[in-house]
Amino acid sequence: MPRAAVSTAIPISAGRLCQFSILSLALPGRPVAAAGVFLFDPTDAELQFKLRDDWAELGADEDDQEYLACLEDDFALRIREMGAAPFLLSLEDSLSGLLRISDREPVAVTNPSRTLQKLFATHVDAKVRQYVTHLPLYSLRAAATRFGEDEEVEELDWLPAPEGLRLTEGMFVAQVVGRSMEPLIPDGSYCIFRAPVVGSRHGRRLLIQEIKSAGSSTAFTIKRYTSRKSATPEYEWQNETIRLEPLNPEFAAFELNPDEFESRYRVIAEFVEVLPEL
Repeated sequence: MPRAAVSTAIPISAGRLCQFSILSLALPGRPVAAAGVFLFDPTDAELQFKLRDDWAELGADEDDQEYLACLEDDFALRIREMGAAPFLLSLEDSLSGLLRISDREPVAVTNPSRTLQKLFATHVDAKVRQYVTHLPLYSLRAAATRFGEDEEVEELDWLPAPEGLRLTEGMFVAQVVGRSMEPLIPDGSYCIFRAPVVGSRHGRRLLIQEIKSAGSSTAFTIKRYTSRKSATPEYEWQNETIRLEPLNPEFAAFELNPDEFESRYRVIAEFVEVLPEL
Protein backbone atom coordinates (compact mmCIF):
# COMPACT_ATOMS: atom_id res chain seq x y z
CA MET A 1 0.00 0.00 0.00
CA PRO A 2 1.57 3.36 -0.98
CA ARG A 3 2.27 5.96 1.65
CA ALA A 4 0.29 9.18 1.55
CA ALA A 5 2.04 12.17 0.04
CA VAL A 6 3.95 14.24 2.56
CA SER A 7 3.46 17.88 3.46
CA THR A 8 5.24 20.36 5.66
CA ALA A 9 3.46 23.39 7.04
CA ILE A 10 4.53 26.73 8.45
CA PRO A 11 1.25 28.41 9.56
CA ILE A 12 -0.51 30.74 7.15
CA SER A 13 -3.10 33.16 8.46
CA ALA A 14 -6.63 32.50 7.21
CA GLY A 15 -8.53 34.89 4.96
CA ARG A 16 -5.57 35.92 2.79
CA LEU A 17 -4.80 36.29 -0.89
CA CYS A 18 -1.88 33.92 -1.30
CA GLN A 19 0.17 32.48 -4.15
CA PHE A 20 0.79 28.93 -5.27
CA SER A 21 3.44 27.34 -7.46
CA ILE A 22 3.72 23.85 -8.92
CA LEU A 23 6.93 21.85 -8.61
CA SER A 24 7.52 19.59 -11.62
CA LEU A 25 9.77 16.60 -12.25
CA ALA A 26 11.49 16.27 -15.66
CA LEU A 27 13.01 12.80 -15.87
CA PRO A 28 15.00 11.92 -19.02
CA GLY A 29 12.78 10.30 -21.61
CA ARG A 30 9.65 10.88 -19.53
CA PRO A 31 6.85 13.46 -19.75
CA VAL A 32 7.18 16.30 -17.28
CA ALA A 33 5.07 15.40 -14.20
CA ALA A 34 3.76 17.57 -11.37
CA ALA A 35 5.63 16.67 -8.18
CA GLY A 36 4.38 19.07 -5.53
CA VAL A 37 2.76 22.36 -4.68
CA PHE A 38 3.86 25.42 -2.69
CA LEU A 39 1.40 27.76 -0.96
CA PHE A 40 2.97 31.12 -0.05
CA ASP A 41 1.54 33.98 2.01
CA PRO A 42 3.40 37.11 0.86
CA THR A 43 1.99 39.24 3.68
CA ASP A 44 3.64 37.28 6.48
CA ALA A 45 6.19 35.42 4.32
CA GLU A 46 4.84 32.04 5.44
CA LEU A 47 4.94 28.86 3.39
CA GLN A 48 3.35 25.44 3.16
CA PHE A 49 4.31 22.75 0.70
CA LYS A 50 3.16 19.25 -0.18
CA LEU A 51 5.11 16.72 -2.22
CA ARG A 52 4.19 13.41 -3.77
CA ASP A 53 6.21 10.34 -2.80
CA ASP A 54 5.48 7.80 -5.54
CA TRP A 55 8.71 8.57 -7.39
CA ALA A 56 9.15 5.03 -8.71
CA GLU A 57 5.72 5.20 -10.37
CA LEU A 58 6.92 8.30 -12.22
CA GLY A 59 9.88 6.34 -13.59
CA ALA A 60 12.67 7.61 -11.34
CA ASP A 61 15.68 5.30 -11.07
CA GLU A 62 17.15 4.30 -7.70
CA ASP A 63 19.58 7.23 -7.52
CA ASP A 64 16.86 9.75 -8.37
CA GLN A 65 14.45 8.11 -5.90
CA GLU A 66 17.00 8.47 -3.12
CA TYR A 67 17.49 12.16 -3.96
CA LEU A 68 13.77 12.88 -4.31
CA ALA A 69 12.94 11.13 -1.05
CA CYS A 70 15.12 13.69 0.76
CA LEU A 71 13.40 16.73 -0.72
CA GLU A 72 10.89 17.25 2.08
CA ASP A 73 13.52 17.38 4.84
CA ASP A 74 15.85 19.47 2.66
CA PHE A 75 13.13 22.02 1.83
CA ALA A 76 12.01 22.28 5.45
CA LEU A 77 15.59 22.85 6.62
CA ARG A 78 16.26 25.51 4.00
CA ILE A 79 13.03 27.33 4.86
CA ARG A 80 14.11 27.49 8.51
CA GLU A 81 17.62 28.64 7.62
CA MET A 82 16.82 31.06 4.80
CA GLY A 83 13.24 32.10 5.44
CA ALA A 84 10.24 31.29 3.27
CA ALA A 85 10.50 34.14 0.74
CA PRO A 86 14.25 33.78 0.01
CA PHE A 87 13.89 30.01 -0.24
CA LEU A 88 11.09 30.28 -2.80
CA LEU A 89 13.08 32.87 -4.78
CA SER A 90 16.10 30.58 -4.77
CA LEU A 91 14.02 27.78 -6.31
CA GLU A 92 12.64 30.13 -8.96
CA ASP A 93 16.17 31.30 -9.82
CA SER A 94 17.89 27.91 -9.82
CA LEU A 95 15.50 25.10 -10.82
CA SER A 96 15.64 24.21 -14.50
CA GLY A 97 16.82 20.60 -14.80
CA LEU A 98 15.38 17.60 -13.02
CA LEU A 99 13.14 19.86 -10.93
CA ARG A 100 11.27 22.89 -12.24
CA ILE A 101 8.89 25.36 -10.66
CA SER A 102 6.01 27.26 -12.25
CA ASP A 103 5.23 30.95 -12.01
CA ARG A 104 3.21 31.93 -8.97
CA GLU A 105 -0.54 32.19 -9.30
CA PRO A 106 -2.98 33.91 -6.90
CA VAL A 107 -5.37 31.92 -4.73
CA ALA A 108 -7.81 33.03 -2.02
CA VAL A 109 -7.20 31.17 1.23
CA THR A 110 -9.56 30.76 4.15
CA ASN A 111 -8.34 27.35 5.34
CA PRO A 112 -4.64 26.96 4.39
CA SER A 113 -4.42 23.22 5.04
CA ARG A 114 -7.57 22.54 3.03
CA THR A 115 -6.44 24.84 0.21
CA LEU A 116 -3.12 23.02 0.01
CA GLN A 117 -4.91 19.67 -0.24
CA LYS A 118 -7.22 20.95 -2.97
CA LEU A 119 -4.33 22.42 -4.96
CA PHE A 120 -2.44 19.17 -4.64
CA ALA A 121 -5.43 17.09 -5.73
CA THR A 122 -6.13 19.40 -8.68
CA HIS A 123 -2.63 20.02 -10.00
CA VAL A 124 -0.46 17.17 -8.76
CA ASP A 125 -2.23 13.96 -7.83
CA ALA A 126 -5.78 13.83 -9.15
CA LYS A 127 -5.97 10.09 -8.48
CA VAL A 128 -8.35 8.94 -5.78
CA ARG A 129 -6.69 6.18 -3.77
CA GLN A 130 -9.60 4.65 -1.96
CA TYR A 131 -9.00 4.22 1.79
CA VAL A 132 -5.40 5.41 1.29
CA THR A 133 -5.85 9.13 0.59
CA HIS A 134 -9.67 9.41 0.27
CA LEU A 135 -12.82 8.27 2.08
CA PRO A 136 -16.32 7.77 0.62
CA LEU A 137 -19.04 10.31 1.31
CA TYR A 138 -22.42 8.74 2.08
CA SER A 139 -25.77 10.10 3.06
CA LEU A 140 -26.67 8.79 6.52
CA ARG A 141 -29.38 6.61 4.99
CA ALA A 142 -26.84 5.11 2.58
CA ALA A 143 -24.38 4.56 5.42
CA ALA A 144 -27.00 2.67 7.38
CA THR A 145 -27.75 0.49 4.37
CA ARG A 146 -24.09 -0.04 3.56
CA PHE A 147 -23.32 -1.35 7.03
CA GLY A 148 -26.60 -3.00 7.86
CA GLU A 149 -28.11 -4.63 4.80
CA ASP A 150 -26.84 -6.69 1.91
CA GLU A 151 -27.37 -4.00 -0.71
CA GLU A 152 -25.08 -2.07 -3.03
CA VAL A 153 -24.67 1.57 -2.03
CA GLU A 154 -23.26 4.22 -4.34
CA GLU A 155 -20.81 6.73 -2.95
CA LEU A 156 -21.80 10.37 -3.36
CA ASP A 157 -18.13 11.33 -3.68
CA TRP A 158 -14.63 10.49 -2.45
CA LEU A 159 -13.14 13.16 -0.19
CA PRO A 160 -9.48 13.70 0.80
CA ALA A 161 -8.81 12.49 4.34
CA PRO A 162 -6.94 14.62 6.88
CA GLU A 163 -3.17 14.31 7.02
CA GLY A 164 -1.90 11.70 9.44
CA LEU A 165 -5.18 9.81 9.84
CA ARG A 166 -4.76 6.06 9.38
CA LEU A 167 -7.49 4.91 7.00
CA THR A 168 -9.18 1.52 6.94
CA GLU A 169 -12.00 0.07 4.89
CA GLY A 170 -15.28 0.72 6.66
CA MET A 171 -14.47 4.37 7.31
CA PHE A 172 -16.69 6.96 5.65
CA VAL A 173 -17.83 10.59 5.73
CA ALA A 174 -21.38 11.77 6.40
CA GLN A 175 -22.96 15.13 7.20
CA VAL A 176 -24.36 15.57 10.70
CA VAL A 177 -27.35 17.83 11.29
CA GLY A 178 -28.25 18.78 14.85
CA ARG A 179 -26.75 20.47 17.90
CA SER A 180 -26.82 17.75 20.54
CA MET A 181 -23.08 17.03 20.26
CA GLU A 182 -21.87 20.63 20.10
CA PRO A 183 -19.26 21.95 20.53
CA LEU A 184 -17.43 18.79 19.43
CA ILE A 185 -19.64 18.28 16.37
CA PRO A 186 -21.06 21.55 14.97
CA ASP A 187 -24.46 21.45 13.28
CA GLY A 188 -24.04 20.75 9.56
CA SER A 189 -20.46 19.51 9.79
CA TYR A 190 -19.07 16.58 7.84
CA CYS A 191 -17.69 13.86 10.07
CA ILE A 192 -15.56 10.77 9.70
CA PHE A 193 -16.96 7.50 11.05
CA ARG A 194 -15.58 3.99 11.39
CA ALA A 195 -17.69 0.84 10.92
CA PRO A 196 -18.40 -1.71 12.15
CA VAL A 197 -18.18 -1.00 15.88
CA VAL A 198 -16.34 -3.88 17.56
CA GLY A 199 -15.54 -4.48 21.20
CA SER A 200 -17.03 -2.63 24.12
CA ARG A 201 -19.25 0.32 23.24
CA HIS A 202 -18.91 1.92 26.67
CA GLY A 203 -17.76 5.54 26.53
CA ARG A 204 -17.66 5.70 22.76
CA ARG A 205 -19.43 8.27 20.58
CA LEU A 206 -21.66 6.30 18.25
CA LEU A 207 -23.75 6.96 15.16
CA ILE A 208 -27.07 5.29 15.91
CA GLN A 209 -30.07 4.65 13.68
CA GLU A 210 -33.52 4.77 15.20
CA ILE A 211 -35.66 1.98 13.76
CA LYS A 212 -39.11 3.43 13.11
CA SER A 213 -42.33 1.84 11.95
CA ALA A 214 -42.95 1.11 8.30
CA GLY A 215 -43.79 4.18 6.26
CA SER A 216 -42.05 6.64 8.59
CA SER A 217 -38.70 8.29 8.01
CA THR A 218 -35.55 7.00 9.61
CA ALA A 219 -33.81 9.14 12.22
CA PHE A 220 -30.14 9.17 13.19
CA THR A 221 -28.37 10.43 16.26
CA ILE A 222 -24.85 10.63 17.63
CA LYS A 223 -24.51 10.09 21.37
CA ARG A 224 -21.99 8.95 23.94
CA TYR A 225 -22.92 5.38 24.80
CA THR A 226 -22.53 4.23 28.40
CA SER A 227 -23.90 1.19 30.18
CA ARG A 228 -24.30 -0.09 33.71
CA LYS A 229 -23.57 -3.78 34.07
CA SER A 230 -24.48 -6.44 36.59
CA ALA A 231 -23.30 -10.00 37.15
CA THR A 232 -25.51 -12.98 36.37
CA PRO A 233 -25.67 -16.03 38.65
CA GLU A 234 -23.23 -17.63 36.20
CA TYR A 235 -20.78 -14.75 36.91
CA GLU A 236 -21.19 -13.27 33.46
CA TRP A 237 -21.56 -9.54 32.97
CA GLN A 238 -24.65 -8.19 31.23
CA ASN A 239 -26.00 -4.72 30.51
CA GLU A 240 -28.54 -3.56 33.05
CA THR A 241 -29.22 -0.13 31.56
CA ILE A 242 -27.94 1.73 28.51
CA ARG A 243 -27.56 5.51 28.60
CA LEU A 244 -27.24 7.76 25.53
CA GLU A 245 -25.63 11.07 26.44
CA PRO A 246 -25.37 14.32 24.44
CA LEU A 247 -22.51 16.78 24.93
CA ASN A 248 -24.68 19.89 24.63
CA PRO A 249 -26.28 20.55 28.07
CA GLU A 250 -29.39 21.92 26.33
CA PHE A 251 -30.28 18.32 25.44
CA ALA A 252 -31.23 15.57 27.86
CA ALA A 253 -29.67 12.14 28.16
CA PHE A 254 -31.95 9.13 28.27
CA GLU A 255 -31.76 5.60 29.57
CA LEU A 256 -33.08 2.39 28.07
CA ASN A 257 -33.08 -1.19 29.13
CA PRO A 258 -31.06 -3.45 26.79
CA ASP A 259 -34.12 -5.09 25.19
CA GLU A 260 -35.66 -1.68 24.46
CA PHE A 261 -32.40 -0.43 22.96
CA GLU A 262 -32.01 -3.47 20.68
CA SER A 263 -35.60 -3.22 19.46
CA ARG A 264 -35.50 0.53 18.77
CA TYR A 265 -31.93 1.29 17.71
CA ARG A 266 -29.09 -0.01 15.58
CA VAL A 267 -25.46 1.04 16.03
CA ILE A 268 -24.02 2.03 12.63
CA ALA A 269 -20.52 3.37 13.30
CA GLU A 270 -18.19 5.14 15.70
CA PHE A 271 -17.40 8.85 15.41
CA VAL A 272 -13.73 9.52 14.61
CA GLU A 273 -13.39 13.26 14.00
CA VAL A 274 -14.89 16.27 12.27
CA LEU A 275 -13.61 16.72 8.74
CA PRO A 276 -11.97 20.12 8.17
CA GLU A 277 -14.10 22.65 6.33
CA LEU A 278 -14.93 21.52 2.78
